[in-house]
Amino acid sequence: MSAPSGEDDFLYELQIEVEAEVTLVESSHPREAAELPVSEWLFDPADAERAEIGLRGLLDAVEALEDASRPGAHVREEASTPCDRQGS
Repeated sequence: MSAPSGEDDFLYELQIEVEAEVTLVESSHPREAAELPVSEWLFDPADAERAEIGLRGLLDAVEALEDASRPGAHVREEASTPCDRQGS
């Protein structure tokens, strides 16, 4: 992500925060924790994986918004429903 400039300050800061959260979730090693007995879990590994998936989706959305806010950027329009994408 580029350095913040005016309107992009919020998106820049949000991306930094989300990247930090992704790093934190990755460092929890949910797959390794799942191999331990349940009584030794400090967290539910499935919850950690769901959190990581959600954070990565949020990170992708922030990056898309930043790309769209750049001058001359063209936002690709996607079909709004699955049926539209299939040509039905």
